Amino acid sequence: MIIGIPKEIKPFEYRVAVTPEGVAEIIQNGHKVLIEKNAGIGSGFSDANYLSAGAEIKTQSEIYNDSNIIYKVKELFPKEFSYLRDDLIVFTYLHSNAHPEMTDAFLNSGATGIAYEDIEDESGQFPLLKPMSEIAGKGGYIAALQFMQSCHGGKGLLLSNVVGLSKPEIVIIGAGVAGLGATELAVGFGNHVTILDIDIVKLETVKNLFDGKIECLMNNKINLEKSLGKADVLINCILWPKSRTDHLIDRQMLSLMKPGSLIVDVACDEGGAIETCKATTHQDPVYEVDGIIHYCVDNIPSTFARTSTYYLSQSTLPYLLKLAKNGVEEALKSDNGFRKGLSFYKGKLTLEETALKQNREYVDSSNLF
Repeated sequence: MIIGIPKEIKPFEYRVAVTPEGVAEIIQNGHKVLIEKNAGIGSGFSDANYLSAGAEIKTQSEIYNDSNIIYKVKELFPKEFSYLRDDLIVFTYLHSNAHPEMTDAFLNSGATGIAYEDIEDESGQFPLLKPMSEIAGKGGYIAALQFMQSCHGGKGLLLSNVVGLSKPEIVIIGAGVAGLGATELAVGFGNHVTILDIDIVKLETVKNLFDGKIECLMNNKINLEKSLGKADVLINCILWPKSRTDHLIDRQMLSLMKPGSLIVDVACDEGGAIETCKATTHQDPVYEVDGIIHYCVDNIPSTFARTSTYYLSQSTLPYLLKLAKNGVEEALKSDNGFRKGLSFYKGKLTLEETALKQNREYVDSSNLF
């Protein structure tokens, strides 16, 4: 097959789908790779690096028109919609529930879309979401360090243990991969860290990982409100179900927080777990609501593009190779976890979450082939 790798066009997105080493592996498996000029430059990979690995440098239109599979990082943007066609496969982070115009484009074109974020492994985990979740969690804490600085409009609190002073209070919601990433750095800097989750097993795991150095609480109303009251930084690391219309933290609850405290929403679901959160960009990353600073950048891993690209490439490549070798139907029929990533197929919406969020007809992928 011909694998096409376009340059990401999302503002301040510096990642690329695959490293030069990954390109070499694709070619060794008998496939052809087309990559757009300067696609890897933001991650520190030159066109020469990709040429040496065996790729061909092409224009955006040539890549979309000549490829069987488009291998990306982020969702498609309107200028890319016209390239979709019924025999094209797009493999990327789609997040279709948040992009109704893109959903229309896939359904109208008949193109196949497979979303990294919904693929599961044998244990029910999300292997292609995990690498970016870890980096997002760690990047969320690093963002807190920055936007607590006076020169960035923060209240000038150093998020570290300083002799003679009380430890800053970092509250983390969610003991999953992102939450653990944030916790690792927050603990390492010597803060007082509280983590909340509804899963007692996860909390026990976190307690053991950090030798009891953090406070582990069940995420209920009393514990959450108490934690909000003491937080200098609140880092949200949970994905809120798209079908829910309520919030874990509504606007009124911001009054419980100390003036000038900071919310970092790693999940950045608009209208999600935190009512007042809306997606922001690296160019304009923060805003204030009722005296509380909000940081809600929706592509934190792009800040660490080289690390993220290596981590993402090594995670997605086995699935890409399986798809290229066997085609959509055979690849997904033989792997139910891979099948769960199918969002669009021949004009049908196969991701229930998006159907619920956008009030569209849903087709169970197990009934298709």
